[in-house]
Amino acid sequence: MTIKQLPQDLVNRIAAGEVVERPANVVKELVENALDAGARRIEVTSEGGGRELLRVTDDGRGIPREELLLALSPHATSKIASLEDLESVATMGFRGEALASIASVSMLRLRSRVPGSEEAWMVRADGGPPGAVEPAAGPPGTSVEIRSLFFNTPARRKFLKTDPTEQARISEVVQTIAMANPACAFTLTLGTRRTLELPAVDDPRRRLVALLGAELADELIEVDFEGAGATIWGLAGTPEIARPTAKRQRIFLNGRPIQDKAIQHALREAYRGLVVPGRHPTVVLFIELDPRLVDVNVHPTKTEVRFRDSGAIHQAVRHALRAALKGRDLVPTLELETGSAASATTAAPSSTAGDRPSPSAMPPGLAPGPVRDFGPTDRARPVEYQRLAEDLARPVAPADALVPGIRRDHRILQVHAKYLLVEDPDGVLVVDQHALHERVLFEELVERIRSAPLERQALLMPDVIEVDEAAIEALELLAELVGRIGFDARPIGPRSISISGVPSFLLSRNVEPGPFLAELLGFGVEQGRADDPEALLSEVLDMMACKAAVKAGDRLGDAELANLLARREAVERSSNCPHGRPTSLRIPLAELDRRFGRSS
Repeated sequence: MTIKQLPQDLVNRIAAGEVVERPANVVKELVENALDAGARRIEVTSEGGGRELLRVTDDGRGIPREELLLALSPHATSKIASLEDLESVATMGFRGEALASIASVSMLRLRSRVPGSEEAWMVRADGGPPGAVEPAAGPPGTSVEIRSLFFNTPARRKFLKTDPTEQARISEVVQTIAMANPACAFTLTLGTRRTLELPAVDDPRRRLVALLGAELADELIEVDFEGAGATIWGLAGTPEIARPTAKRQRIFLNGRPIQDKAIQHALREAYRGLVVPGRHPTVVLFIELDPRLVDVNVHPTKTEVRFRDSGAIHQAVRHALRAALKGRDLVPTLELETGSAASATTAAPSSTAGDRPSPSAMPPGLAPGPVRDFGPTDRARPVEYQRLAEDLARPVAPADALVPGIRRDHRILQVHAKYLLVEDPDGVLVVDQHALHERVLFEELVERIRSAPLERQALLMPDVIEVDEAAIEALELLAELVGRIGFDARPIGPRSISISGVPSFLLSRNVEPGPFLAELLGFGVEQGRADDPEALLSEVLDMMACKAAVKAGDRLGDAELANLLARREAVERSSNCPHGRPTSLRIPLAELDRRFGRSS
């Protein structure tokens, strides 16, 4: 076949296939152009899911009459003039293809008036080359009107979703951009209904709260961090407002909304153990970075970027979020609703984790009052639990030392050999003994494995376990991790594994090493996490802590209870077990007073 130069209108339509996938993409491109033009007010109107009408009007600098036709030409832009400009892009749009691409698949009207000019000018383009520039009426700024989107590419039009779905995507785009531009006012009209009206504000937090929901204001923790050459600011939601989807997660780089796998992974790692699997935390982060350290010209829609040092950005985001969460008391508050079951929500308690002294400075012991068990009295302590009881009974401080916030005369009540009740400065704390002990053991295991593999106990006679072929493959794949946690194991046949060394931690808590290793290998195969060894290590340590922790139904003595609560104060993230479930709930004193009809 003969090689031919493609016609310009066909080139524009091919470009439109990359830039203009649906109406929301059109809105994104036009709103970003308005912001680059210095707009302080942007109005967006959509009808018919964006198929029939899209209009974006701004009060920006406008386009001079002599540049209107050029604005609809391919790769024409005022934002890039040299290779150096491309390597340090600081504007939202810069490729110069959006307007030309949109004009090739719609009926476009571009009207603009430069401030100080006496009249506006307009140019039309109906799926092809633009017509002549005509005089028009209009205020200073620019208005771009798009009608009959994809009228000349019916196959593309058939792929659009229903009107409500496309309208929802348009709304999401406008809200996302509005988050990063609080100094600009936004209005959005969908059909005949104005669905969004945001005045310009000086405080970025006010804009974020207005979009995320005023009812969440007390659950949003401010993030403020500098590191790895980046400045990171934003809001991180408490675990209690995590959602089934990630729609409340937004990441901005130099004001541009982006999607980046390294940052998303850092976000998940920061919330690991605070949010139950399947739920996603609310996070809005703004990252400011030297434009020369990131390539934003990776994808036509400019949502994907490439960092020069993605590892450093990953670490900075993770540290920023962890520092913010560490400074907040994340213990949920139990609110007793009249006429309904109790529900747990997070309130803003008067004391926070940031008010507590550091573990090295706090007295970690506790001298408890008498312990009362409200559960059955005929349950005998199993023999295999003895070593765990000894671990909890091991003193961590002088007997007369106090846990911060808990006085010497406070009583600890063990309820049904499952929950602990203890007074704290804000009311009554209800503690799940298994969940708390699991968190304590998990954090101690993490701390120990940072410096060296876990201690190993050699067996006089190897233990042989039978597994399936997938577990044998998993053992070979996860050999390094298995060794780090204290196992010495190797395959000795197509379905057999010989264990000659086991973690001392498991032995000390009477956990059977063979079944544990078999479960571990089965988990590794099922989850397919070999590509993320650190995340898999965290989950394996969680498995070890869960197996070894005190169980519901195990009664604890005075010293054991005191020790467990003391260790709660000394570990990070004691509000949640490694699975993300709460370890504690707080019943505020004010709530008790209200329920009992007391005024004080």
